[in-house]
Amino acid sequence: MLPIDFNAGKNLALVEELKHDSELRVVHAELAAQDPFGERFATVLRDTIDQLLNGEITGRYDWADLLKTERTHAGTLVEINLQREFRFADGEVMDYQIAGIEVDCKYSQRFGGWMIPPEAMGHLCLLVWADDYTSRWSAGFFRVRGEWLNQGSNRDAKLTVKAEHRNKILWLWRDAELPENVLLHMGPQDRDAVFASKSGQQRLNELFRRAQQRRIGRNVVRTVAQQKDYMKRVRGNGGSRSALQPEGILIMGDYDSHRAVAEQLGIVSPREGEFVSVRVAQVREHHRDQPRVTLADRDWTVATQGDPVETAPDLPSHTAVA
Repeated sequence: MLPIDFNAGKNLALVEELKHDSELRVVHAELAAQDPFGERFATVLRDTIDQLLNGEITGRYDWADLLKTERTHAGTLVEINLQREFRFADGEVMDYQIAGIEVDCKYSQRFGGWMIPPEAMGHLCLLVWADDYTSRWSAGFFRVRGEWLNQGSNRDAKLTVKAEHRNKILWLWRDAELPENVLLHMGPQDRDAVFASKSGQQRLNELFRRAQQRRIGRNVVRTVAQQKDYMKRVRGNGGSRSALQPEGILIMGDYDSHRAVAEQLGIVSPREGEFVSVRVAQVREHHRDQPRVTLADRDWTVATQGDPVETAPDLPSHTAVA
């Protein structure tokens, strides 16, 4: 079991609660042990939002474009996808059993907006929040008690946690980084340029030109390409990787060899299912303090604005080990 810092943040209310609630400590430790850095949890949230947007079919990238019924369905999808990822057992009265303890799952796109049903009274809730506009998310456990809930109820008699009692939540991750929705956070001029072409291949090429040194997930690629063979449109042999090579742009995927190139260049490294593009230049005197990587027997670095355009080298083989 992972230790809990009872004095973290000097939250005396939570410290007192933890002294008497062994189940709260157990479920927290169980999930923290399975996902100590929150990477799996964050991926589930990113994929669930993208699942709702369904960009390959709809071209959508903005939560605001979802239908009301789709937004309402988000909580159910988060619940289902978390259970699939972490293989939680079905609960007998709540959504899950975690370490044999009944736990309900509640998601809200608005922090503090979790709707607690009457049947959850006395049970533990896994409270989840994610916001695509700020690229942040949080998840923590909360023991449901009537005195900690707002008494005003909706039609389903569901209640919300009083703001002054959110300090009773034992956070697993608080304001953690949500993988970026690149299309949502691009400038309008760049985004318009990406979608200007009727060709999915040309749209992808423009994406990698304009969103350099940023992690671009498969769902972004799928939304821009809007083609079933969208991954083929990124790779060499006619994809963006070969199309942009004469412009000096490398597109690194989630291979160890590609990650090593990104790390040596001093830029963000693609995680699983992601790509990172960057324009490079051969190392010259004015690059002497910049990180560099050796490719095709020459030293390369991230190009500055004044560097001339030159054909980028081939990336290492996918099977190469960093």
